[in-house]
Amino acid sequence: MDQNELVPDELVNAMIEASVRAIDPDVGTLFDGFPRTAYQAVFLDELLASAGRALDAVILLHAPDNVIVERLSGRLVCRVCRTPYHIALRPPKSAGVCDVCGGELYQRAEDFEGSVRRRLGLFRRATGPCSTITRGPKSSSLFPAEGPIETVSARLLAVLDEVIAGEHHFANRETAIRATELLGVAASQHTSAAKSLDIMLLGGPGSGKGTQAEQLRSLFQLPHIATGDLFRDNLKNDTELGRLAKSYMNRGDLVPDDVAEAMVEERLGRQDTRNGFVLDGFPRTVPQAEALDEMLNRLERRLAGVLYINVSDEAIIERLSGRLVCRACQAPYHAAFNPPKIANVCDLCGGVLYRRDDDNPDTVRARLRTFHGQTEPLIDYYSQAALLHEIEGEGEVTVVTKKSIEAVRRLARGI
Repeated sequence: MDQNELVPDELVNAMIEASVRAIDPDVGTLFDGFPRTAYQAVFLDELLASAGRALDAVILLHAPDNVIVERLSGRLVCRVCRTPYHIALRPPKSAGVCDVCGGELYQRAEDFEGSVRRRLGLFRRATGPCSTITRGPKSSSLFPAEGPIETVSARLLAVLDEVIAGEHHFANRETAIRATELLGVAASQHTSAAKSLDIMLLGGPGSGKGTQAEQLRSLFQLPHIATGDLFRDNLKNDTELGRLAKSYMNRGDLVPDDVAEAMVEERLGRQDTRNGFVLDGFPRTVPQAEALDEMLNRLERRLAGVLYINVSDEAIIERLSGRLVCRACQAPYHAAFNPPKIANVCDLCGGVLYRRDDDNPDTVRARLRTFHGQTEPLIDYYSQAALLHEIEGEGEVTVVTKKSIEAVRRLARGI
């Protein structure tokens, strides 16, 4: 977060694992906000099983979109003491003024109607399917969450009493799947679109996507859209989306996917992408791929192809764990491929070289586990869409680049 970057999922998973393992096995646990994706749901099931535990219930609180929009878009917060209000349900005595301290009330950026509807779309794609992924005979319970908070709380406590007593009737898997369909979970459809060379790069950490993207950008005169750069640029330039992302970061919260998706859509809609683009770092999950489909449909275009840079785990670990950086001038080195003249001393400024935390071998392995569990399903997703083109990513960079260029030239002839 200090580097203005999104917190990677493997770090979130590690925090959850540390918390779970620190809890007394005889003490119950309430998970709120995790898991948010099918991948995280599988991770949680496996984590609990390794600790000799299992979920007793997955309760899906459901309210219609119009109710959720009304709830969230009416929220107000005091700038001074953070006391919450609601325009309709809990209004202040004086409009725009906090009853407690007299501070100014304001509406958070994520509570504007457009942001709320984006978050609902994200929920349908990413979180809704979690209700169908549970270990053992128990499954989800679709729970109506409309009405006054006291009524909803009473209903929920009654359900939990039934769960504890072993008397609750859970939905079976087919009912749970139907429930997520009712919430709007559906596969995206590709549509006919304008002709442009819209390329996406896919590959594990350290596979060389960034290097290949820059080569393709230079040769084909296409903008290279790296989502990490997008995130930092929005924060640096204090855009509306940057301020929205910063509001989460200032509270110590993860920046949700819908904010990142909005940044990508805004960038894809700019004039310099009219002939195409090279997208790097997004999507990372199948729900994000579905979001990208929807974005491109709205922009009346579609992907020309997806280049999958395939590199073995062993090669990636060797590449990343050997990286070194100068503390003073940030010059990059590699213990095997680009070593300094004097061990751990920068050739340029004499500064001390160090290995970043995210290049530690254990961290790299954790990132690879995330890739295989979360991002690798995109290979099948784009294969089924007849868009995937696999590139062997090991060996000389010039050879890999030649293969990437040949693949893109074939795509250019086909659009």
